[in-house]
Amino acid sequence: MIRPAALTLSMLLMTSIAAAAPPQPERFGQTADGQAVHRFTLKNAKGVVAKIITRGATLTELHVPDKSGQTADVVLGFDDVAGYESEGNQYFGCTAGRVANRIAKGRFTLDGKDYQLAINNEPNALHGGVKRSFDKVVWQGVGVETPHGPGVRFAYVSPDGEEGYPGKLTSVVTYSLNDKGELRIEYEATTEGATPINLTNHSYFNLAGEGSATVLDHTLQVAASKYTPTDDTLIPTGAIESVEGTPLDFRKATRIGDRIEELTETANLGYDHNLVLDGTAGELRKIATLKDPASGRTLTVHTTEPGVQFYSGNFLMGQTGKGGKAYPHRSAICLETQHFPDSVNHPQFPNTVLRPGQTYRHTCVYTVSAE
Repeated sequence: MIRPAALTLSMLLMTSIAAAAPPQPERFGQTADGQAVHRFTLKNAKGVVAKIITRGATLTELHVPDKSGQTADVVLGFDDVAGYESEGNQYFGCTAGRVANRIAKGRFTLDGKDYQLAINNEPNALHGGVKRSFDKVVWQGVGVETPHGPGVRFAYVSPDGEEGYPGKLTSVVTYSLNDKGELRIEYEATTEGATPINLTNHSYFNLAGEGSATVLDHTLQVAASKYTPTDDTLIPTGAIESVEGTPLDFRKATRIGDRIEELTETANLGYDHNLVLDGTAGELRKIATLKDPASGRTLTVHTTEPGVQFYSGNFLMGQTGKGGKAYPHRSAICLETQHFPDSVNHPQFPNTVLRPGQTYRHTCVYTVSAE
């Protein structure tokens, strides 16, 4: 959501709440152009471990015990920076922006001026750009203590015109983990010129463990009574329709694989839909529950956002991930809390334009447990 502005970059990055020692960075590697990439590790008393790197402010690992106490890493990723720079990386775990999701033909008009972005998802723009989208840049990171547990705070300043977007934008993303198993992701941004913004985390989850053969046996429940229909290029038509009677009705816990074949021959190739969340946007509320019946692991999602992009890993292609494991087709899902796709071109959708003097804020909480 967008609210009046306040803190400076240095204040947002460095503010620490408690005196306990914050997590410290360790060297993870370097980019092809020689930039150092560091990793931070968050742990809780129940054996949950999250690891996040400065390239793309990316969640690389999330280790969660099952109902028998056996721990598995439940997010897709790579063992090194080269993996994250490879063609096999389909936005695994990253912070997507400056505008996540699609913008129709990469075009929008803001305050009477037309803008053209790179087309990287023909015929549209996707997830912020080609070379300097937020998933591909190295953020400045520092360990902090937050009101919600030990954390790491990342900051990145995107100059005016980067990837075609107007306005110098300062973004801060804070991850924290507590003993309740809540991995909280908080986003803030301010700008020196009007610009669209829509940040999200793009983690791929399989609660049986990354590298498992399928995610279709998981059950999913989403508090979404409506969705935004799209054209054949996955751009919203502008309508908002009921999920009633469609494969998108997850208001009751449903096995993901039960109805997915109804969508296989559509442009979406499975689930790749923006669900319009129930409740009041701007308020942190529970919107989804994902369960793996075999392991007992459960992921619940809370957000302040108006929508969630539910994606069933339709383009996973068996690429090699962590530990040499293959990531097969539909072996993980994404639950990307965000504003609606192409909102900048649909004034009837919730606003994504940030202006000077305002602060963009978005909170997402992924809570892991086992039962």
